[in-house]
Amino acid sequence: MRVQQQGTMNLSLRSFTHFQSSVFRAASAKRFCITPAQKFAAAWHPIQACANHNRSGPRTDKGDHFTVTTPLYYVNAAPHMGSAYPTIAADALARFNRLDGKRVAFITGTDEHGEKIALAAASRGMKPQEHCDDIVASYKQLWESLDISYDSFIRTTDAKHEALVKTVLERVWERGDIYKASYEGWYCVDCEEYKDEAEMDADRNCPTHRRPCQQRSEENYFFALSKYQAQMEKLFEEQPGFVSPDARRNEVLGWVKEGLRDFSISRAAVSWGIPIPRDPAQTVYVWFDALNGYLSGLYPDSEAEAAGKADPEELLQRGWPASVHIIGKDILRFHAVYWPAMLMAAGLPVPERVFGHGFLTKDGLKMGKSLGNVLEPVALVNAYGADAVRYYFMREVSFGQDGDFSEERFRNIVNANLANDIGNLLNRTLNLLKKNCDGKIPIDTSTLPEDHPLRALAAERAPMVASAYNKMRFHDACEAALSVSGRGNQLLEETAPWTAFKKGDDAAKAEAAAVLASVLEAVRIVALMLSPVTPALSRRIYQQLGLGDHAFDALQWQVGTQWGDLKAGHQTAAPEPVFTRLEGDWVTDSAPVGETSAAPAAAKRPKAAVKAKAKVA
Repeated sequence: MRVQQQGTMNLSLRSFTHFQSSVFRAASAKRFCITPAQKFAAAWHPIQACANHNRSGPRTDKGDHFTVTTPLYYVNAAPHMGSAYPTIAADALARFNRLDGKRVAFITGTDEHGEKIALAAASRGMKPQEHCDDIVASYKQLWESLDISYDSFIRTTDAKHEALVKTVLERVWERGDIYKASYEGWYCVDCEEYKDEAEMDADRNCPTHRRPCQQRSEENYFFALSKYQAQMEKLFEEQPGFVSPDARRNEVLGWVKEGLRDFSISRAAVSWGIPIPRDPAQTVYVWFDALNGYLSGLYPDSEAEAAGKADPEELLQRGWPASVHIIGKDILRFHAVYWPAMLMAAGLPVPERVFGHGFLTKDGLKMGKSLGNVLEPVALVNAYGADAVRYYFMREVSFGQDGDFSEERFRNIVNANLANDIGNLLNRTLNLLKKNCDGKIPIDTSTLPEDHPLRALAAERAPMVASAYNKMRFHDACEAALSVSGRGNQLLEETAPWTAFKKGDDAAKAEAAAVLASVLEAVRIVALMLSPVTPALSRRIYQQLGLGDHAFDALQWQVGTQWGDLKAGHQTAAPEPVFTRLEGDWVTDSAPVGETSAAPAAAKRPKAAVKAKAKVA
């Protein structure tokens, strides 16, 4: 790409940043004057008023807030498993932090502007807003079917979002970090960004989408990212955990060390977008637009005026800065480089953490419609249910690394862990309790000794599970929780309480009854520990234990994981299976957007439907 700042010569982008710094220094005395935006920032943190400040942004204690975000998903097509996967993870993290007493703001949503959206709408014979509304409906339906408990669904076409974007843009402008320049280069419509020669193949195809890039020449507005080189270096020095996992952090560090380059934040030829306030002939670049959705998502729809002010102190009260942005590793540069610099320029704190998750494959192969192996989340949930889907991807894939979906392994893991280890354990124990104790808990479980095998293991595993959730090591959390139910199964086999009930004396029967009580208390704790991942299953377990929805909805981690909740005489429910074994095969059956409606309601059922046999746990 070649860039020409107004009144300057053409030069390559790599040399542009070095040239740019000298241009900025000589531009005018205004560069070093305190602008209204800088005064605003200085009131929050004095160092922000300095043009050459080296801070990563104001750092403020936000108390017990916990804010987690998914990407704002691009609505060029219906949601896919790559959209569902990080959303399930974000939901599990949000649910755990609610249990842990945090004031959670879980933000998801859609990125709806840009050339790609306009083209997708045109291909369907629809207006852009109609197309967006249709795709958004499919996302919301999928999130509902997956039990996604978001607090805010932000759309970049929302009035509150447009108001906030314009405010942030104006603050950055007043700081002197936006300028106009001409440039030419190779543009990927799918990526919505320009590519360097080194990034493309010999035929100038995008390495990600394998489609030819388009040569374009345009006059746009640029954000002076190069100005924030020192601040970004200091951010990574002072906050080594800002980007994780380590492989993603090293990748970002490499980009920063190469030297930050200014990037275009407007488009002249794209009408479907937010107009630049100072130049309505241009629209805001989709990434400068969409990233601000993490801020606008903190405001209710009725508070567009408040969002338009984007008051820093108020944002802190609403949960900013974000505790973690969960994103795909393919959009890491935008979130880990562009976004923090944009926030610094606007006088706002940077997020605490950016987590780049891996990609998913199917049977070891990259998924694609041309290969006929697309994993459709709607069909998967229709076939197997939300808990099974949530559990498999959180248990089987180490979050942050690439993961694979195999239907055979999917069924095997879910059946072994949820149907057998938990479901069958609960059902057989409740049936024994009903037959021999009238379905009532025979003892106060808190009276069992602390070195009781299940009590001791549950006490040991609870903090391990909590730590794993906090670190987004969901597979470790699931494994630690399942070890408790696994020990419960072992205890039943070792003690064989059914034998004591048939042939034993009163003392033996009392011991057998105590075993049943201990197993049920252990299953209760397992249900709580897994509830961020399998909320519906955990709720059913509580119902079977006679604890009901009220007890489940009022759960708190520290209290709920303490041993002894089941008391003597407590009546359990009539035994019913809580999880049906997965049987049969299914076939993905997808249609490109434009051929059918993208809404999940129009999705086809698997050709070979799951056989709902009476094999229950």
